[in-house]
Formats: sequence, structure tokens, C-alpha cells
Amino acid sequence: MKDLFGKALLDYQNGNYSEDIITSTSISDEDKLPLPYLFRNYSEMPKIEQNVLHLAQGKILDIGCGAGSHSLYLQDKGFKVKAIDISKGAIEVCKKRGVLNAEVKNILDETETFDTILLLMNGTGVFEDLDNTPRYLNHLKPLLHPNGQILIDSSDIKYMYEDDDGGFWMDANSNYYGELDYYISYKNENEIPFKMLYLDFETLKSVCNSVGLQCNLVLKGEHHDYLARLTF
Repeated sequence: MKDLFGKALLDYQNGNYSEDIITSTSISDEDKLPLPYLFRNYSEMPKIEQNVLHLAQGKILDIGCGAGSHSLYLQDKGFKVKAIDISKGAIEVCKKRGVLNAEVKNILDETETFDTILLLMNGTGVFEDLDNTPRYLNHLKPLLHPNGQILIDSSDIKYMYEDDDGGFWMDANSNYYGELDYYISYKNENEIPFKMLYLDFETLKSVCNSVGLQCNLVLKGEHHDYLARLTF
């Protein structure tokens, strides 16, 4: 991958902010992802993220940390935090901003154990598709201390398939409706498309049950999003 996400974060961090990331999916048109939002402080975060930061405890793993906003907040509160991301640029930004333990790493390569694991900004996206989800959850289970927790958010995007008559135009023979192709462009460059999974809560709960995890709804957001807490 070209790591356009990381390049954009580095541009903003280094004072070279001139334009935003452009995103789109296989079912939606282009939209801007403002770079300043990725550097938000606690007061600028949505309620779901603020709740996560209050629920986090012990030794914490921040998966897909981006610019490190969540890690920095928790670190400043005295928690021991490890931030990981597959983007080299993102991890460089985290270190520049003061995250003490930041590493370029895929979630499936993590071996340390934690009290709290964070998967935010559509945390189910890292699972890629529904069939892959049990594999990722089974990998996360041994990373949790006995009384540990996974705090994860996502959205039920069924509403995006609704037509003017209130019906839905999903193909019953196609894959799960939350499986999307995700596209990023930045400064006239296009990233290699990648898979993104949006999971409705009941489906997440069902998959968690199948791998021996309990899934509880913590909070519903204002835009079909939610926060869930996974435990043994």
C-alpha cells in the first residue's frame, strides 16, 4: 500500500495541511475526511469515544491508533498504553505527538496481554469481512487478561440500502451487507482499495457467542452507530 493515510497525517503534523483525505465505498460517493478531526482532543470526540475513554482500565492496547488521539488521552491519565497501526506514517505521527509506546504492527501479529483492547472508529473494519471475524476474535481472546475487555464500535449500515418507499434493495444472494470495498485518495493519488466491515450489533453478538465471548451493548450513537463491550 502507498500509505496515503499516513502521508496525510504526517503532512498535518508537520504543518503542511492543504487538503483533506477523500474516501468512498462500493455503495457510497466520495466524501471528505478532514485531517483536523483525526487530531481531535477529548472535547471534540463523539460520545461513544468519550465513553470508551472512561471505561478503559489497566494496561491498554489501542488497535488502529491513527494519529494517537485516544492513546495520548489515556497516557496523560496515567495508563500504560500501547498503540499499533499498519500505517508507518501514523505511527511516526504518534511518536511525534508523544505516544511513548507506538509500533507498526498488524493486529494478528500482537502477542502481549492487556486489560483493555480498543477498536475504535468502526473497529470492526479491521475484520475485513464477516467470515474472517471469528479468526480475529479468536486471536484477541488470549491477548486479554482474565477480567479483560474489548471495547469496539461499529455501525449498522442497513439504512444505506433503503429506497424511497422504505424498502431495501439488498441482494439476498450476496455477501453480508456490511462488507464494503473502501477507497482512499489524497493529493491526486489513489490508495489500493481494501475491505471494510461494518457489523450490526446483533450479528457481532452472534459471532462473539460462537467463539466464547460475551457481547454487551454499552451505548447507541446518533447515526446508527454503537459501542459494545466484549468479555469472557
